[in-house]
Amino acid sequence: MADIKNRLDQILAKIKSPDFMENKGQGGEIGFYIFDYDPRYELLVRSHIKHIVQQLSFPGSEIRPVELDLYELMLEILVTRVPLARIEDMEEKQGSEKLYKTLKPMLKPENFISLIEEKVAGYNLVLISGVGKVWPLVRSHTVLNNLHSVLDDIPVIMFFPGAYDQRELTLFKKFKDDNYYRAFKLV
Repeated sequence: MADIKNRLDQILAKIKSPDFMENKGQGGEIGFYIFDYDPRYELLVRSHIKHIVQQLSFPGSEIRPVELDLYELMLEILVTRVPLARIEDMEEKQGSEKLYKTLKPMLKPENFISLIEEKVAGYNLVLISGVGKVWPLVRSHTVLNNLHSVLDDIPVIMFFPGAYDQRELTLFKKFKDDNYYRAFKLV
């Protein structure tokens, strides 16, 4: 527990460092970062994300953070196409597998990317949470790969419940999400 608290405590200092907000990686890469953590600390991490946003959100702050929860974005996308009651009814009557097959086409990466692009207007730091809540309907590597086209000048931190070794993402330290090598480990 001390290790996760120590790592969480390093995030604000990292964000406030001059190089971080310039959004340049070591070789000029864009500033995408992953904070991986043991999934058992999910509630602690969620709370700390709120703390980060609160600490950086004050009048005159040069850093304007926004948290985007992938689960909430997913719901927003779905309810514009299908009433939530109908989704619940479908799962109850037809099962989770049928629901998955029905919802998957609505959750195309471009739907997420356009919604994210809309929501980040006026902000200069993006914190992405809710990765575990949307799996397997939405994959984190897919979101990151597609975000490059719209967020190349804004630092992005994805909070990932699992492991990231700068080559691949392993959700919950159990499911290989896919290879992703363009992000840096945040801490």
